[in-house]
Amino acid sequence: MSARDGGLVQANEVARALVGDVVEVSRLFTGGRNSRIWRVHNGDRTFALKQYPSRQDDPRDRLATEVDALRLMERCRIESVPRVLGTDGEKGYVLLSWVDGITVTEVADADIDEAVAFLSAVHALRPTPWAAERLAAEACLSGRAIAQQIETRLVHLRDAAESEGELIDFLDKSFVPAFAQTLRQTKEKMGAAGLDFRAELPQEGRSLVPSDFGFHNSLRRSNGSLAFVDFEYFGWDDPVKLIADILLHPGRTLLPPQRTRLRKAATRLYGGDPAFARRLFAYLPLFGLRWVLILLNEFIPERWERRVLAGAAGSWSDAKARQLAHARDFLTSLSQRVEN
Repeated sequence: MSARDGGLVQANEVARALVGDVVEVSRLFTGGRNSRIWRVHNGDRTFALKQYPSRQDDPRDRLATEVDALRLMERCRIESVPRVLGTDGEKGYVLLSWVDGITVTEVADADIDEAVAFLSAVHALRPTPWAAERLAAEACLSGRAIAQQIETRLVHLRDAAESEGELIDFLDKSFVPAFAQTLRQTKEKMGAAGLDFRAELPQEGRSLVPSDFGFHNSLRRSNGSLAFVDFEYFGWDDPVKLIADILLHPGRTLLPPQRTRLRKAATRLYGGDPAFARRLFAYLPLFGLRWVLILLNEFIPERWERRVLAGAAGSWSDAKARQLAHARDFLTSLSQRVEN
């Protein structure tokens, strides 16, 4: 029996137990890059069964985080997300209501407005009981934290792919010099704005955020509206990181006027913190460099294994070549992305 056949058998067993009736697991959706999404039929009812990576591979409790976030949003009547219908924490599955929609391939101005409205609803959840220590995954609460994340990713990438000559050449000759220059410029911008690059953002400047949020984790429903999915990394963070990631996400490139529209809307939304816009201006290039390294995750063996689990097709060598080319292009265009 192949690994995928074995996964189908287990998914059927889990889905049957959670639905409480005979089910048919008819298709594996591979939109996510780290988790599996199974489509489950029971008569005229359809569900989504989400399977999370093993905690041995990733110690973060993605399942509990997403379930808690979705249940919080349900209690607060946020309608544009799936509902949790059942969980199997031992095996790492959650049964969700089915969201009937298609991938968002082209982003319109109305989509940006809808995304900001959703973020506004999430921002309003701050007084609800979500413990202050439950940070979003890879939260960046200071400039120093962003730089440390980049340095850690760089070391991990080098260690995992030390025999990849073309990658190492790109890192040494292109990425590292760009990082050194950007880090110096960021510190200068923070100083000129009267902000401390090293100081951790206090709780009053943080927001609850659906980290890894963006149009890559959205579905367009038949009426044109958006539904939002994937809340495995939900928690407290500097909303600057959230907005930077939407602005820069390499999978859904926004046009310059759309980036301007988003930045203005975000500044209004998070404007209760008078330093929000200044931090966004200073940190955006650093977050862009962080994305360059994220694009190179395919070079890390355990990350590639997770992609395969989620249904990735094609050869590893092709994936690495494609992502290295993508990282080169992204680094070359970064100045345009952050200025517009």
